[in-house]
Amino acid sequence: MSSRRKFLKKSIIIPSIMILPRHVLGGKGYTSPSDKLNIAGVGVRKWGMGSGNLSSCETENIVALCDVDHKLSAETFNKYPKAKVYKDFRVMLETQKDIDAVIVATPDHTHAIISMMSIKLGKHVFCQKPLTHTVYEARVITETARKYKVQTQMGNQGRSSEEIRRLKEWIDDGAIGPVRKVYAWTDRPVGGNPWDTFDAKAKPKEKPPIPKDLDWDLWLGPAKYRNYHPSYHPNSWRAWIDFGTGSMGDMGCHIIDPSFYALELGAPSEIQATSTHWIPEVESQTYPSASIVRMKFPKRGNHPELELTWSDGRILPPIPEEFKDTDKFTLSGAMIIGDKGKIIHDSHGASRLKIIPKEKMLSYKQPPKVIPRINGDWREGGHEQDWIRACKEGPNGIPASSSFEYGGPLTEMALLGMIAIRLKDQRLKWDSKKFEFTNNKEANALLHKEYRKGWSL
Repeated sequence: MSSRRKFLKKSIIIPSIMILPRHVLGGKGYTSPSDKLNIAGVGVRKWGMGSGNLSSCETENIVALCDVDHKLSAETFNKYPKAKVYKDFRVMLETQKDIDAVIVATPDHTHAIISMMSIKLGKHVFCQKPLTHTVYEARVITETARKYKVQTQMGNQGRSSEEIRRLKEWIDDGAIGPVRKVYAWTDRPVGGNPWDTFDAKAKPKEKPPIPKDLDWDLWLGPAKYRNYHPSYHPNSWRAWIDFGTGSMGDMGCHIIDPSFYALELGAPSEIQATSTHWIPEVESQTYPSASIVRMKFPKRGNHPELELTWSDGRILPPIPEEFKDTDKFTLSGAMIIGDKGKIIHDSHGASRLKIIPKEKMLSYKQPPKVIPRINGDWREGGHEQDWIRACKEGPNGIPASSSFEYGGPLTEMALLGMIAIRLKDQRLKWDSKKFEFTNNKEANALLHKEYRKGWSL
């Protein structure tokens, strides 16, 4: 903590007068807007999300950087020469006491353990999507953040967009009537696909040497030990069940986010999935190259029962009658179908939001903008700055747009879909309050995972 901050945290006593520091006036956890947060980044390699998140937080002090691969992270280290450098996040958090907030941008399988330690030490947390690797982790992380009253944000940056708020205002205005069906899709395939850098094959048997700048044991973290191979690190880990969360875990938190928010989806009551055949020798290791997930959501307030269909691997929804010959689906997006019309949008934060056909969009009388907006464009760091604002306001302020109270349930929904994919062609009934599938013990076993010895939440 800077000497300036220590000064601000002390009461200045003058005869008969006590001047209280601003953090006292704002309540526990409050940081003066004029004071800067000390931010640490975990997972900061070049071209990764972590380095981008840090760039959007340069209004603050970047005081610590942690990555298990110092070769791939060298450029980020050089960019912030005043920051202390680590390989083990535990060492960083235990020894560097001036850290106020932590950015987590590692592979999915280590999100929860890094976030949990940070939260328990009273650090604010920005964690990339999906928030966690398992449904259980998402539930526990959300509860823990609530208990410790830290400020959080998941890295589904479109949640800070203008368009996602406009979508909800349209839905609440009845622009397309009650919504009973949603299609969401992405071209992102993982595990056994011909488009990604990952070449589908069985768990590699060859044992190439571990790069000298990589701590492979730390990269594995809580995952069961396996030999290093470039099929896992640095680019293709999403394809592997032990490390990633597949296309729905990856992109669902972006693409389904607008419907989740605008239609107040909450938890599904029923889920089923089907997929392409897995390559037999890879089946237990990777996700399929293409899949379809169908979720049913019960009635929610004024919203009727709804069916959401997710598809990945370039499987598109039915072409709507409103499309003209020149209209085409984007590579990733969603179509929201109401009794009186349809809304379509692209991937992040309902970008390119529109009612179809064009004539209906042009004739629609826009409702007033009643939902508060964030400052700044999410494409230019507005999402990270919204988190910084929340950190400085403290628990008595307005939470960030995708705090874990929101991001946790959104992640749960996406990861429930991934369980259905792993148990394809089965109907799963989900009870969110009891936190269990009421009809499938095998599915319940996939709600969490066993951590390697020495690792825990």
